[in-house]
Formats: sequence, structure tokens, C-alpha cells
Amino acid sequence: MNPSELAKQLRAGQTVFGTLIVSPSPRWPDVVRGCGLDFVFIDTEHIALDRAELSWMCQTYAALGLPPLVRIPAPDPFAATMALDGGAAGVVAPYVESADQVQAMRGAVKLRPIKGRRLQRLLDGEAPGGELGPYMAAGAENRLLIINIESTPAIDALDSILAVPGLDAVLIGPHDLSCSLGAPENYDHPDFLNACETIFRKARAAGIGAGIHFWGEVEQQARFLRLGANLLIHSADISLFQKHLKRELDAIRRTVGGELKATPSAASKPLITI
Repeated sequence: MNPSELAKQLRAGQTVFGTLIVSPSPRWPDVVRGCGLDFVFIDTEHIALDRAELSWMCQTYAALGLPPLVRIPAPDPFAATMALDGGAAGVVAPYVESADQVQAMRGAVKLRPIKGRRLQRLLDGEAPGGELGPYMAAGAENRLLIINIESTPAIDALDSILAVPGLDAVLIGPHDLSCSLGAPENYDHPDFLNACETIFRKARAAGIGAGIHFWGEVEQQARFLRLGANLLIHSADISLFQKHLKRELDAIRRTVGGELKATPSAASKPLITI
């Protein structure tokens, strides 16, 4: 799949699946491409990846037909352009709470390579004119713009956020959203589920993809799809490694009558809170 195909599927309401990739190991892409994913999610907000590592990862996954969506450290247009220059298929902007922030990200992602005063005039509605318009539109088809909805102010501003042209999807950050709602890490709380349903419904009604990054059990993940999500980022490579390694070691110990080792309570929580 290429970025343009991914964007079209999101806007058409088709369900797409990805996972968070933490490891920059050169052996990882060949393993990941056989897992049935539509894209990969690379996070530089919470994960310590330098610019060269990120570019290698983006270029490799893109070459394997897995568009890399990169979350930048902040909703910063300059950080967005660096991620795209490195090979990102799309940018995820964290903790966005206003349409103005989305407009700034739109300028960096969808209106490249224009900058400065000319860019501001385009964002204000000026037509590009001449050959520039088709040139920019062709490039924009291959660069996705996704924003994180992670707070109650973001939900309050959702209608104006969704009205910004060029937005491909919104993505719920469940940890931060649950905290903003006063129900930290309670992902079964009615207020959290109602907020998710509202975000999914409004985004899908606007013809924009709606998603969540979640690490829980299969039924919990399926619930978000039933609530209206069509973009699901399932867990993370490091979390899946931890879960399956512990499960298999426990099974081996049971087989030989060994004693199971106690694990810290934090092991039941995601290693990365999104």
C-alpha cells in the first residue's frame, strides 16, 4: 500500500490496521511485513529515536509497502517537515486542541514546499495560481495529516478541527484522554467510551478517518471498531514481545512443574502510555 491508497481508505471508511514500532533493528521490517499490517506507526514523542534512525526506518518500511506514520514530539510545523523529509508517509501531531494548530500543520504537510508569508496567504484562502496548484495537490495526495485528540478541550473544538481542509484522520490518545476526563486509565468508564464514540462519529460523518492506539485485549479493541473507529493501532512491538515471552515461559514452567515467577504489577500496563 502507498500513502495515497492509505489516505483514500481512511476517508472511505475502510478499516486499516497498524502497530507501534519501537525497535530500529534492521531485522525487524522483514518480520513485520509478514504480519498483515496496512501501515506502521513510529512515535518520536515518547520514544528516543534520532533523525537518522527515523529516516532509515521510514525509508525501509515504505519500500516494503507499509506507509510509516510518524508522530512528532509536538504540533510543530518544522518538526513535521523534518519527518516528511526523512521519508514519513504521514505526520501525527500530538495533543492538538484548536483549528489554528491544525491549520499550521496543514501548511507544513499539505501545502509543501511553500513557506513564510506566501504560505500564510494560502492558508488564508488565496489560490496558488498557475502550475503551483496542481503541483502541490499531487504532492499532498501522498502525505497524510493526522492529529491526536487527547483532551476535553480538543473534543469541545472538534467541529472546527474537522472543518480544516486536508485532514485525513483523527487519532485518540487514550491515556491522556482518560486523564483529561478524570478517569485515568479507566478505559471501560462510560465517559471515556462516550467520548470515543463522539470523536469517531463526528470524524466519520466529516469523511475523515477515526482511530485509536490501544493495547488491551481483543474484545476491547473490537469494541472501538464497533463504536466507529476505522483506524486501529494495535499495541507495540515491545509490548507484544513482553506479553508473548512471559506467556511462553510460564507455559514451559507449567509443563515441567516449575514455579511461576512473580512479575511487577506494572507488567500488566502498557510500557508506553499514549
